[in-house]
Amino acid sequence: MLICASLLALAACAGEETATTAGSVPSASTAPEPTPSAAVDTTDGLTDQKLCEAAKKAGDGMKAELIASMKAGEPTAADYKKVLTGLNEKVIALASAGGDSKVADALKQIGAEATKAAAAADPATAADNPDFLKAGTDLTAACKAAGVAVIF
Repeated sequence: MLICASLLALAACAGEETATTAGSVPSASTAPEPTPSAAVDTTDGLTDQKLCEAAKKAGDGMKAELIASMKAGEPTAADYKKVLTGLNEKVIALASAGGDSKVADALKQIGAEATKAAAAADPATAADNPDFLKAGTDLTAACKAAGVAVIF
């Protein structure tokens, strides 16, 4: 469980999640209200706000799945591949529904990085790269601008 690669950083290591959840992650009630331009910042499809809300759900699902596999023992390469493949499917579907925005672009990049990592012999290590981290940081920033607190 000491493997805290980018994938685990995205999911927050099982032991760290309970320690950092209280007080460090803004709740929905403390998240800034979206500005009108941020809430409708897409050319077609879902708004950035809706994309971010759905991305948050996808991220929470990924975290829960990864934590469940950790509770069963040390996650295997197959466990990581399954989590990354599921993440890719969800974020790519969201990105395609979102039009041309920073949120959609960040979702596409996360999907691309998840696909690359899932295809590797050691997906957890492959996910530990600056491009994956940047995609998560970009999504977090774009969603913050849309008024949704998402930490990827």
